[in-house]
Amino acid sequence: MKIKNIVKLSVLCFAFGNLSAQNPWPKATNTAQPWTRWWWMGSAVDEKGLDKQLTTLSKAGFGGVEIVPIYGAKGFENKYINYLSPEWMKMLQFTTDKAKSLKMGVDMAVGTGWPIGGPQVNENDAATKMIVQTYDIQPNEKFSEKIVLKDEKQKNLKTTKLDIVTAYNEKNEAIVLTDKVTQDGTLNWKLTSGKWTIYAVFIGKTLQKVKRAAPGGDGYTLDHFSPDATKDYLKTFDKAFGNSNYGVRSFFNDSYEVYGADWTANFKEEFKKRRGYDVSQYIKYLVSDDESEIAGRIKSDYRETMSELILNNFTDNFTNWAHSKNSKNINQAHGSPGNLLDLYAAVDIPESETFGSTKFDIQGLRRNLEDINTKEVPDINMLKFASSAANITGKPLISNESFTWLTEHFKTSWSQVKPEAEQIFLSGINHIFYHGTTYTPADVQFPGWLFYASTNFVPENSLWPNIKGLNSYIERTQSVLQSGKSDNEILMYWPVYDQWASPKGKDMAFKIHNIEKWLHPTVFYENLEKLGKSGYSLDMISDKMIGEAKFENQNIQVSKSGGSYKVLIIPQLNYFSESTLKNILDLAQNGASVIFQSEPKDVQGFFEFEKRRNELQSLWAKIPFQQERNLKSATFGKGKIVLSSDVEKALEYLKIEREKLTDTGLKFVRRKFDGGKYYYIVNHTSKEINQNIPLNFIGKQMALMNPENGDFGVAETQNNSVKVQLKSGESLIIKASETPDSSISKWKYIEKTEAPIVLNQPWQLTFKEGGPELPKSKTLDKLQPWTNFTEDASTESFSGTGIYTTSFKLNKKADDFVLKFDKLYESAKVIINGQDAGIVWSLPFEINVGKYLKKGKNTIQIEVSNLTANRIRYMDQNKIQWRNYHEINFVNIDYKPFDASNWKVQPSGLDGEIQLIPVYFSK
Repeated sequence: MKIKNIVKLSVLCFAFGNLSAQNPWPKATNTAQPWTRWWWMGSAVDEKGLDKQLTTLSKAGFGGVEIVPIYGAKGFENKYINYLSPEWMKMLQFTTDKAKSLKMGVDMAVGTGWPIGGPQVNENDAATKMIVQTYDIQPNEKFSEKIVLKDEKQKNLKTTKLDIVTAYNEKNEAIVLTDKVTQDGTLNWKLTSGKWTIYAVFIGKTLQKVKRAAPGGDGYTLDHFSPDATKDYLKTFDKAFGNSNYGVRSFFNDSYEVYGADWTANFKEEFKKRRGYDVSQYIKYLVSDDESEIAGRIKSDYRETMSELILNNFTDNFTNWAHSKNSKNINQAHGSPGNLLDLYAAVDIPESETFGSTKFDIQGLRRNLEDINTKEVPDINMLKFASSAANITGKPLISNESFTWLTEHFKTSWSQVKPEAEQIFLSGINHIFYHGTTYTPADVQFPGWLFYASTNFVPENSLWPNIKGLNSYIERTQSVLQSGKSDNEILMYWPVYDQWASPKGKDMAFKIHNIEKWLHPTVFYENLEKLGKSGYSLDMISDKMIGEAKFENQNIQVSKSGGSYKVLIIPQLNYFSESTLKNILDLAQNGASVIFQSEPKDVQGFFEFEKRRNELQSLWAKIPFQQERNLKSATFGKGKIVLSSDVEKALEYLKIEREKLTDTGLKFVRRKFDGGKYYYIVNHTSKEINQNIPLNFIGKQMALMNPENGDFGVAETQNNSVKVQLKSGESLIIKASETPDSSISKWKYIEKTEAPIVLNQPWQLTFKEGGPELPKSKTLDKLQPWTNFTEDASTESFSGTGIYTTSFKLNKKADDFVLKFDKLYESAKVIINGQDAGIVWSLPFEINVGKYLKKGKNTIQIEVSNLTANRIRYMDQNKIQWRNYHEINFVNIDYKPFDASNWKVQPSGLDGEIQLIPVYFSK
């Protein structure tokens, strides 16, 4: 090598960060790497297969697996292993031992399929519902009918029993008659005059069974409101596990999808203890469609009681049980008929989920309508319920079941996954679980075993060769987002009583699948959207959390290990607890700042509501509001209370600063660590951002860190702003430190580019791996997708890796060169002069390659991996059997039988121009 080339190479290395510099990236653990849900179909696993797949996952950059046994594949019944049997536990032990040797972690579900349940759930512990029968009695009519259960499905159950009998006359006067009914259903009650309606409530069972259950896991769904049912259920695990946790890091419970479970055996007694009155006298208002105020109040109390029961009797017991095994627990609270914030906060790792795909403005991002579910779109504010609970209570990890039904099967590219992952990160979540990966025995042919509702993160996916690009990006990002603490400045109260006070319906489940009904129409949500876009960072808080909060060190804090906040916002609402208002005034008395968007109108619930309403009004009257320009404010003790319909004006009044960087369209999430802060910044706009952006925190040194390739360097700063260059679809991390590190080189900003060198010479196309067969090699006059060669049927059906190779002469010098792809279907490994130059997998499809180039002749290989769709299309057209599962076999994104035979051929390979762009850095 000539001396000048050595000098040039050293300059190019300098452009990518001084290799001797102290690396500003946090040390990554396996929790920083993505994990994946690992379905064991029929639990038909063996040591050889487990070893092979765990090793494959580890090499691809996965940090752990989450075992969920489900239904099995047909023809493999003799290999099924019953859940929690000695043989199953042996496979679990092998898995955790192998994972440990690979520095991976293992979680497992406390059940098969979902929701939890199984053969250990006897009739008594099964999900419970109320069955209501009414009897109309006309004036002077003798009531001789027996009050017995008529439901044929329930008659043979041993646990059904009469729970409440209440009669109402035309004046709505009630008489509780429960103790007047004999065992055979005879009513011993002397009728008084007038027309009466009798409401009889029986304790029944939903009869719901576990969905998608694995062998040994079939059975009734659990009664989540019964402490005995929860304890009985977990005894099966105690028996299987003994005194060991078998190396399981965390036990997982999937989302609450129990249908019709609106009662439990001792609900009546629990209600009276918690709400202060007997619901029997008001049962009509609970079970009927009466839309009166009293019905709303009774239903609010009912829903609050259900919330407390699932929290105390299931979630808390689940957490305590996991801790007794020296493990953690993960719980998906969404879907539960309870306060999601409290339920998420009651576990070690709160977990949300995303379902469907988001419309982003990123240039070139594909989102074909025929491949997506247009009814459901992930919502960042729904995700914040989980992250808020964790941030407030100091849980270091917040997980997410990610990319469920992102697109149609076999049509998801890694470039489509990236912005969805970024949106998850922007919500405050920092521990992604892919949904997911299916265990496949070594002797099962392509495409292996597959789960019916997922993005296929499986080794058989033709995109697998380049998954390390996506996984490395997630690992670097999560290493930062798992460092320090969340740095949100605002707490926003969730007015759950406004939801619970609705006189419509009975039980109320807060699902991710119906947020358009319970979340989107609220002023609360409107505030979340507006404040987020304006550059404020916030977490949601519950009544329970407000009751636990203290004002210390000039901030509101619920937990010493949790976040600290500058202000509490109470959005416009109708119903508010007088005890919560008292707690808020106590916070203000000690120095807290509070914003009310409106005056609370009324108290929730029925018990002594007039007395409590007067107390609410009395407490409110103690606030000495003074009219200012466009709001009211009051000094209250050491604190400040502001009343304003315009929350942003109130925040400005209290001098709570927003991050003005969002004015550019950039999005961010912020973390604080000892001695500084991290900003994770994403450009989901269609434009390039090349400017100084303002930040509220500027340290003595600002380092830029690229999570896609690991580059870092010291940024240019000016007047509380940092210079960033972000193309559409790119992201960046800014580390603001109070302690400078002189060993870190300057960040290399692109000052100018020159006219690109277009690689429009002939290319050689060969095929490396994939199927159904490798197409023949081709010489191309110009770049084009291999699917363009319609005369060769094998190219249209091929899914795998095609290699585009060419040589070119380079005489130009530059600080660096950017290899830019016009159209890439879908990801590529770039090899220049025999050296691995990196993976191109996300938009914009570009990669810096200067340090691999030389003066004169250069050879470039681009190994392109396409979607699996074309091969599946071929298999369906030729009726080649590949899906053959028990229970649900295989469905498309609309849950109809899957058939790819009519799909269009998906373009595969390279198209358009490939440019080599000379770039010059600012000095």
